[in-house]
Amino acid sequence: MNAGKLEAIWLKRGRRGPMDEQARATLQAKRGLVGNTDQGGKRQVTLIEKEVWAARTAQVGATLDPKTRRANLMVSGIALANSRGRILQIGSTRLRIYGETKPCERMDEAHSGLRAAMEADWGGGAFAEVLDDGEIALGDPVRWVEEE
Repeated sequence: MNAGKLEAIWLKRGRRGPMDEQARATLQAKRGLVGNTDQGGKRQVTLIEKEVWAARTAQVGATLDPKTRRANLMVSGIALANSRGRILQIGSTRLRIYGETKPCERMDEAHSGLRAAMEADWGGGAFAEVLDDGEIALGDPVRWVEEE
């Protein structure tokens, strides 16, 4: 899978706060999503795959809104597993994947057994550093690129 699509954007207002759906958002290099509570560090943006979320929730018999995962971005058509160090382009902006996002106890609060179902093979998604300032919007193309 080489090309995908940006399916959802969520901004987190505060720790354990609600996840606000957005049609578009601004990425700031070395910081993250403008207006998101988490800024800076290596975990500036978190991502999940639509297909993996659907498979893992089905595995435990749950029907949950993907924003339950509390990630910032949901992509489809592109695999995040084992992507540490790779560059993901969303629209005209680039993100460097730093690692796998491990699911927390909030997943079991949403549905019993979900945390364990998400543990293996990058089931909780990935976290990344923002490399470029820019705007992203729902439907933007998502693809892996070579580092310049």
